[in-house]
Amino acid sequence: MKDDLPFTHALVGFLIAAFAGLLAVACETPPADSGADTPPGAEADAGEATDTTAPAADTTEQQAPDPEAAIIRLDPNDPNLEVWRDRDISNDPPREPGPIRIGSVLSFFGLPIARTIEDLVAGEVEVAFMGAPVDMGVGFRGAGEGPTALRAMRRSTGSMETMISWRRELTAVDYGNAPIDNLSTERSMEPIRRMVREIAETGAIPVIIGGDHSIEFANVAGLADVYGKENVGVIHFDAHYDAGGTRSGHLISHAQPVRRLVDEGHILGRNFIQVGLRGSWPGPEGFEWMRENEFRYHTMAEIDRDGWATVMQRVLDEANDGPEYLHISFDIDVMDPAYTSGTGTPVPGGLTPREVFPILRGLCSENNLVGFDLVELNPLVDPGYTTTLNAKQVVDECLTGVAMRKLGLGSRDYLSPLTRRDARR
Repeated sequence: MKDDLPFTHALVGFLIAAFAGLLAVACETPPADSGADTPPGAEADAGEATDTTAPAADTTEQQAPDPEAAIIRLDPNDPNLEVWRDRDISNDPPREPGPIRIGSVLSFFGLPIARTIEDLVAGEVEVAFMGAPVDMGVGFRGAGEGPTALRAMRRSTGSMETMISWRRELTAVDYGNAPIDNLSTERSMEPIRRMVREIAETGAIPVIIGGDHSIEFANVAGLADVYGKENVGVIHFDAHYDAGGTRSGHLISHAQPVRRLVDEGHILGRNFIQVGLRGSWPGPEGFEWMRENEFRYHTMAEIDRDGWATVMQRVLDEANDGPEYLHISFDIDVMDPAYTSGTGTPVPGGLTPREVFPILRGLCSENNLVGFDLVELNPLVDPGYTTTLNAKQVVDECLTGVAMRKLGLGSRDYLSPLTRRDARR
């Protein structure tokens, strides 16, 4: 141990000297171009102490960044920029126009398909289903899979309550999906609108399966193109009023279609009825906006106070007091998440299926329905397929009402004598 003392002393002395040297270097003022961080004003103090001929400050004005430079534009030379494409049937086998029966291939309710306007006309189609698989407007994926999920649903249709099968009474087809831009809600609106207009111009009822609620803008605008903006009324079943303002510069999302329709003049506010609003949105400004535009609305607070039967009659009466034509936009989150949890923005305290189904049947039987959309079905978050099952029944009930109207049974209270009461006892 004693033999090691000289070496230890030498090592300690070396370390002390090295540490002192580091302190001296650290305390030196860094050169002006070193890039070292210094407190505000330190550069001027150091310059006064070390260099009395420091260069004058650069007084060149910095130009503000151009906000347009931050926006990445679309490539106008891309041959795929135009989303809409007329369907290429050049390789289809020769056939006469009309609906095509397709056997085991998935389609909405197992219906025949139609490929062209000529198919709709030749087949005297009364109802044409179409998919609008948009989910960019909700902020996350899933709603775009709604059309696929509903096509995969079991095909049985019919109503025990009325003893009517709409598939027997109505000529209906699957018209395929609208050609959308999977990267842009804004650019998807026009092709959906064009396809809705295409169906409506033949006299058929477009039934649009979404997709998030942004597509309501395209659906109603397309109908207004055909029937006139003052002639189309809308009943909007939703937990949210979907008339929000600009969001980060975007003018269309699943929270804005109603605002766009009214502000752009596609439909009159007095022809709009909201049903099922609840939660924290809208606030006072939203309700004032609806009142200024003569909206009629029925919140869950009103339903809780007055009872569903009373409010349902109000909605049915208001629909009859509206324009000649009716479109129904049905967001499945109007129902309680116990029944439709497979959606993007569920809100507790909603309607039950037993409340929803009769009013849809009544609305579609008493009114001249020209359009129907079902939106916000997200099968990726649908445990047990419950949401899809209820979504399918929503469409089923509406088309049962359409069939009732065709058969002259257009009454909100109609039930088959077989199911009202067993009178044999």
